[in-house]
Amino acid sequence: MLKRLTLPGGMRIREEFNAWLFVLPTALGLLIFQLFPVLFSLYVSFTNWNLITSPKWLGFQNYRDLFTIDPFFVSTLRNTVLYAVGTVSFGLFFAMLVALLLNQQLKGKEFFRAVFFLPVILPTASAALAWTWMYDANAGIINSFLKLLGLAPIPWLVNTNYALWALIIEAIWASLGFNTVIFLAGLQNISKDYYEAASIDGANAWQKFVNITLPLLSPTTFFVLVTSIINAVQIFDLPFIMTGGGPANATQTIVMYIYSNAFRLQRMGLASAVGYMVFIIILGLTYLNFKFEKKWVFYEEAV
Repeated sequence: MLKRLTLPGGMRIREEFNAWLFVLPTALGLLIFQLFPVLFSLYVSFTNWNLITSPKWLGFQNYRDLFTIDPFFVSTLRNTVLYAVGTVSFGLFFAMLVALLLNQQLKGKEFFRAVFFLPVILPTASAALAWTWMYDANAGIINSFLKLLGLAPIPWLVNTNYALWALIIEAIWASLGFNTVIFLAGLQNISKDYYEAASIDGANAWQKFVNITLPLLSPTTFFVLVTSIINAVQIFDLPFIMTGGGPANATQTIVMYIYSNAFRLQRMGLASAVGYMVFIIILGLTYLNFKFEKKWVFYEEAV
């Protein structure tokens, strides 16, 4: 029987000191660059601060002003919701569809998997600039194709009716590869025995998809849903590069609103308040997802 090794007091203290010495850089990094900014921004959200003068305590006035005084916050929140609904719903649908196709025994499927994953490794700024050129009303490839079909060109990025949809299309394309790989991994994790048993019972392809694929793919769908919602609410770089929030604030998202108030208008208190509003929104949406998880997510029990 093995006995526990007991170290002398001095050696134990020395080992504990060495352990804390190795942990100290990481702990200081978390305190200085993570915990302190979070707590300080919470304090700033209750103040009026322009980065120059001392913060002036306002209480909950910044939070009240968001819905009562500032006319752009509600429209910005609406844009973010529409963007999130569009990218998440259509993004999940197309990613699952592509994953189902790539999961078939197709010739050259490895090549197509690489092609669909390519947008993921492209820099966001480069992809956004490329899509900006593609959306150009005069020389863009998309409108040139529409002209070949005899259709009128669409002012994608300069019309309030089309600008947000243009961003949604680009975002779906950019995230398609990553979500497809996740769905593909989930599909390949489903045992073939279920499909063989269903075939013996006379089930067709649609019945197999509804009764086998969807339930067993639901944990993967849940993961992609939660991460997609979080990414959509926090979107900044895409509208910032492609439209700058225009035209007429039609594509300004809530994170762009934070950036504008903080670094252009020097309203750090209001920007911090919006930041915590974003945190509350993400926390609430994530909570709802986990709350309803048991009603539609099926976890296969290990044998």
